[in-house]
Amino acid sequence: MEKIEKLRNYLQESPDDPFLKHALALEYIKAGEDGKARELFIDILTLDPDYVGSYYHLAALLERTGDREAAISWYEKGMAAAKRLGDQHAFNELRSVYEDLI
Repeated sequence: MEKIEKLRNYLQESPDDPFLKHALALEYIKAGEDGKARELFIDILTLDPDYVGSYYHLAALLERTGDREAAISWYEKGMAAAKRLGDQHAFNELRSVYEDLI
């Protein structure tokens, strides 16, 4: 919980920092607070759809919690973003888990 509090404090100073939000979302997952993590990932991707790393983590969270259709949708959005940005590595990772899911 100490990491969560530190990250929340940092976010008070930089509330739109996608790196801090992403790190906090990952800590929430570790703490079993999937709902809070989901909200943060969606917030990140709404404000910065080019923050490609969050697509994988959001979709994986949704897949793990049983929301298969939403996971598929976020994997697809992530692949589109990665392709648009020319990030072949991220695209390949997203495509691999997407293909396993469908």
